[in-house]
Amino acid sequence: MSGVTERSEPTNDALIVRDVWVPMRDGVQLATDVYLPAEGAEPLSGPFPTLLIRTPYNKSSEGNVENQGLFYARRGYAVVIQDCRGRYASGGEFYFLAQEAEDGYDTIVWVGEQPWCNGKVGTLGTSYLAWTQSALAALNPPYLAAMYPNEGGAKAQTRAVRQNGAMELRFMAWGFRALVTGTPLADPATIAALARVRFRDWLQRMPLKEGKNPLSLVPMHERWVFDIWTHGDYDEYWQQPGFDFEKYAGQHADVPILFSGAWYDSYTRSTLENFMRYSTLKRGPIRLMMGPWTHGGEKVDLTWSGDVEFGPEASIAGNLAFNVRDHHLRYFDHWLRGIDNGIEHEPPVRIFVMGGGDGHRTPEGRLFHGGYWREEQEWPLARTEFTNFYLGERGELTTATPEIATRSTSFRFDPNDPVPTIGGNISSLTDVLEVEPALADKVAMEDRIGNITSVGPQNQVPNASTFGAKPPYLPLASRQDVLVFESEPLTAPLEVTGPLTARLWVSSSAPDTDITVKLIDVYPPNADYPDGYAMNVSDSIQRLRYRNSREHAEFMEPGEIYPVSIEMYGTSNVFNRGHRIRLDISSSNFPRFDVNPNTGEPLGRNMHAQVALNTIHHDAEHPSHIVLPLIPSESA
Repeated sequence: MSGVTERSEPTNDALIVRDVWVPMRDGVQLATDVYLPAEGAEPLSGPFPTLLIRTPYNKSSEGNVENQGLFYARRGYAVVIQDCRGRYASGGEFYFLAQEAEDGYDTIVWVGEQPWCNGKVGTLGTSYLAWTQSALAALNPPYLAAMYPNEGGAKAQTRAVRQNGAMELRFMAWGFRALVTGTPLADPATIAALARVRFRDWLQRMPLKEGKNPLSLVPMHERWVFDIWTHGDYDEYWQQPGFDFEKYAGQHADVPILFSGAWYDSYTRSTLENFMRYSTLKRGPIRLMMGPWTHGGEKVDLTWSGDVEFGPEASIAGNLAFNVRDHHLRYFDHWLRGIDNGIEHEPPVRIFVMGGGDGHRTPEGRLFHGGYWREEQEWPLARTEFTNFYLGERGELTTATPEIATRSTSFRFDPNDPVPTIGGNISSLTDVLEVEPALADKVAMEDRIGNITSVGPQNQVPNASTFGAKPPYLPLASRQDVLVFESEPLTAPLEVTGPLTARLWVSSSAPDTDITVKLIDVYPPNADYPDGYAMNVSDSIQRLRYRNSREHAEFMEPGEIYPVSIEMYGTSNVFNRGHRIRLDISSSNFPRFDVNPNTGEPLGRNMHAQVALNTIHHDAEHPSHIVLPLIPSESA
């Protein structure tokens, strides 16, 4: 897993059998392309180890044809790429995630019984394609022999679709995007109307009204978007095998799995928790790889993410001569073909430790943060020293336990003026971009998708392109509704590698509100960044009605103090000498998360909003703090 020794080369030709119809148990047929090793136009005699990719993003796109189907078929694999139900050429109606377990099971059984398959099937893919892998594996199908889920989910209600009770609006954006990129529609007027929809405009009209928004033009799409938005309690709805892999972990297929993720991916928590769960339950072997990237299958070949450069070793192979497909091939060559390439002897965990750079601005305009790969035996690391950093009396962040009898800091949270999102663990928070009218019919809708917000590591200062920001674009830390707690400049590098948790004591004037937390690596000023650079490392949110239970809501009594534990995204970052560690606390991060109206009304259906006076208590009786996983300096 540590790398690739040589670039793979084709060994044969390939041919494509398009639009094979694979029947599901309910009679719906799914469109499927099959790629077979060939010599010229004739298929080679099999059977072959087979790779299965199930996608909602068009099985026949140029990227899938060249980078997936033909690439692996030319190297001796049969490859099956299928449109998910209700997407592109496949039949049936699409409902987000819910049908993927049964459809995936039926598909892999069909694949395993084909004469060109040798009975060993591997699965791969990123994001929704990773969800489809875990969904079918939750039903323990025959023929499944190895998995490589990149940046996928684990438990939709808690740490993916919803985050500690709040809604990740990227999934509403995904619903809008899916309307215009792959939903089979026959009515030209509907297609033309949807092409004019801009999700960023509808973000100004939250909460959406059922039947009074563009999603209603395709009722099934509106149904699933409103279901995941308004359904907060963890009950049978969220416990379906397509949503909740944690619930079905015991029966999950016991096969080799490489969970691949990234520190700035939207599924960082899910990837880490999948590894921890299955490495204890399964023989596997189960492996973990975490890089410094943002979300996306091709992002792993980059050395930068967001506004930050990590150095030439930061790509997936630690070497720019190789790419993600070579990495996949090495993995499947061993587990599906039995090739002795040493992969089974490598340590189970490979992480990229970010940091150590001097903070100069690269020629591409990015902050140089640096970093390096390191192999480990477990996650969290056994040598971790979990250390409390307390919120101090005057805004300091310190390891000293509070001694003052009474201390708190309050702020006004106005739902109509939320803190704008600047970077973070975001994906699919996208929109359809405008194009010149003369080009509208020439540019595919899939090529017109762009981010609404910045992603990954970013300086926490808005600009004219920041959604929701207003002049004069001062740092987020200057806002009245952002509390800042900051350490003294570090006298030596400090490595923070592992899970992060903020434990706060909170009171509010509202029956329900949100608390957000953001860990920041603060660079001192230098010639390239005379105001310094506040790089976000990790963040999270907690909807306080779910502070005690994910099963049901519990509202607050105004003024009463409640302990709140907020799970953040794990990380691996070295805070360099001279840097400061900073924790920002607020109540919104929009449009990354939906905004709490502070009224306690049903989720997604509120008719009112009110300002909340939120208070963080940080004294001897209420020692609010963040738990940092420190790694001893000799290994940093």
